[in-house]
Amino acid sequence: MKLVAATTNPGKLAELLRACKEVGAGGFEVTSLAGMRQIVPPEETGATYEENARLKAAYYSQFTSAAVLAEDSGLEVKALGGAPGVRSARYAGEGAGDQENNARLLDAMKGREDREARFVSVVAVVRQGAVVATARGEVAGTILEAPRGANGFGYDPLFFYPPFGCSFAEVEAERKFEVSHRGNALRSLVHTLLALNAGSR
Repeated sequence: MKLVAATTNPGKLAELLRACKEVGAGGFEVTSLAGMRQIVPPEETGATYEENARLKAAYYSQFTSAAVLAEDSGLEVKALGGAPGVRSARYAGEGAGDQENNARLLDAMKGREDREARFVSVVAVVRQGAVVATARGEVAGTILEAPRGANGFGYDPLFFYPPFGCSFAEVEAERKFEVSHRGNALRSLVHTLLALNAGSR
């Protein structure tokens, strides 16, 4: 099965390939969408991760006959009522970078004792406008009072994962993928696609 990832992020593509390898889906041909950098991206108007993932996958499916995978993810902080949520990448405003988003989160969390949080990821596969499958992954942790670590991206330096005893930015990508929200979602998705392929034979 050919699966086209609607991403220009080599890290996300590597994670998809890793998920296929872990699940034993050697028959999957995984590539990034050709010419994606030249395609005007869709506006992410969904109220949920799943809506945005489906929206993006459906949009990019018009540029290829293969099945397209797209993902939406975010950080949900209990004390902030689930914020930043679907606006995680834009928490400090449109065009904000990781540093600005992290700074806003730390400011919002000043003086708060409840620092529970979770990362959520939803992936969707669409072929020529029709949804083939979706999958969701989560991982729970807490928000640190200051960034720790130089690996990862996004809110990883502030996300403390108790079983590891450190932040997501203090571990290698391979170890993070074993437990991360995106890793869990991608593994679940690959299992679903394998089952669908087996059922269609």
